[in-house]
Amino acid sequence: MPDASDKTSENAQPIAGVRLGTVAAGVRKPDRDDLVLVELAAGTRCAAVFTRNAFCAAPVAVARESLAACDGLARYLLINTGNANAGTGARGIADARSCSETVAKASGVDVSTVLPFSTGVIGEHLPVSVITQAIPAARAALSAEGWEAAARGIMTTDTRPKLFSASVTCEGHTFNVTGMAKGSGMLRPDMATMLAYIATDAAVTRPLLQQLLQQAVDASFHRISVDGDTSTNDACVLVATGAAGNPALDSLDSPQAQALAGTVRDVCVSLAQGLVRDGEGASKFVSITVREGGSSQECLDVAFTIAHSPLVKTALFASDPNWGRLLAAIGRAGLPALDVSAMSLRLNGVLIAENGCRAASYTEEQGATAMAAGDIAIDIALARGQAVETVWTSDFSYEYVRINAEYRT
Repeated sequence: MPDASDKTSENAQPIAGVRLGTVAAGVRKPDRDDLVLVELAAGTRCAAVFTRNAFCAAPVAVARESLAACDGLARYLLINTGNANAGTGARGIADARSCSETVAKASGVDVSTVLPFSTGVIGEHLPVSVITQAIPAARAALSAEGWEAAARGIMTTDTRPKLFSASVTCEGHTFNVTGMAKGSGMLRPDMATMLAYIATDAAVTRPLLQQLLQQAVDASFHRISVDGDTSTNDACVLVATGAAGNPALDSLDSPQAQALAGTVRDVCVSLAQGLVRDGEGASKFVSITVREGGSSQECLDVAFTIAHSPLVKTALFASDPNWGRLLAAIGRAGLPALDVSAMSLRLNGVLIAENGCRAASYTEEQGATAMAAGDIAIDIALARGQAVETVWTSDFSYEYVRINAEYRT
C-alpha cells in the first residue's frame, strides 16, 4: 500500500524528463498560443489510446503509425489547435507527416518518434508552413515549467485550462504524475473534441503502461459526456520517463504499480471532470450514479441514456425537477424485464420516485431546491444486482447552441 498520497492539485508538478514549449503560430487566429511542442527524454516510454470514430483525423492515423514504428519510444509530441486536419484525405496525412518531419530534422531524431496531434475546425487543410515556421520558436521555448502555458495552448472553445498533478510514495519511491487536457464540446470520448497528455517520472514497461492508461481512461474519460458526440481527433497519451529511478514496473501485482495506477486514475478523473465542468455553455455539473444493476454495462446504459437526453439536459439547465423525463430515460435504456416498481430515484439526496411512481414524501419544493444547486447528483437504484457505475455530464444551455452555431464564423 502507498505510504502517502496527495490529492490532485491544479498546481502543475514538473516531471523530470519532460519539457514543453508553447507559441503563437497563427494557425487560425493571430496572437493566440496554438502550437505546443513536448520533448520527452530518450528512453521515455509512451502509451496512447485514440478515437474510435471511423472518420479519424489524419494526425490520429499518423500518430498511431509512428507510435508502432518507434515501439513506444516517442521523443516529441506536436500539438496544434485551430485546425483538426480531419476530413482532409491523403493530403491531410502528408501534411501531418510534413510537420513531424520538420520537428525530427530540427531535433536530430527519427521521424517515427514524433507524434502529431491536431484539434479545431474539421475539413480545412492544415496550414503546414505556418506550423513549420513556428517550430524553432517552440523548441526555444521548451521548459520543464511549461505545463501551464501548454495547457492553455491546447485550448479551443475551452474557457479555462485543465491541469492536475498528484504524487504517491510507496516502498521508498515517490512517483509524480501531471496531466493536462482540453475539451468542452463534441465531448463523448469513446476510447470530446478531447486531447489529454499525462506524464509520470516512474519507470514502467510499455505493456504495463498501456494497461495503466486503458484502465484510467475507462474510469475517467469513458465516463463523461457533454453532448454525446465523439470527435474525429480524440487522443490520450501517457508517458513514463523513468527519472524516479525505480526498477521498471512490469505487473499490476506489485504495490508500487498499484499505487501508480491509482494516482494516474485520480489525475485522469480530475481532468475528465474538469472537461465536463467546462462544457460549452454548461451551468451544471451532474453526477449520474446507477447502482444495484445486474451488470456494469446495464448501469452504464441507463446512465448514458440520461446523460444524452436533450430533455433531461434542458430541464437541468432550467433547474426544473421534471423527474418524468428521468423516468422516461431509464425506461428506454433497453434493460430487459426492468421492474419499475422495485427501483428508486433520488435527486441530490431527495427521494423522487419509488414503487413505480412519485414518492409519497416528495414535494416540488424539495425538487426545486435540489435542482437549484450547481452540482447535482442523480442516484438510481435498479434493484437488479450489485453493479454500480457513475457517469458525469452537464446541462444544455442557450450558450451551447450559440457556441456551436457560430463555431466556424
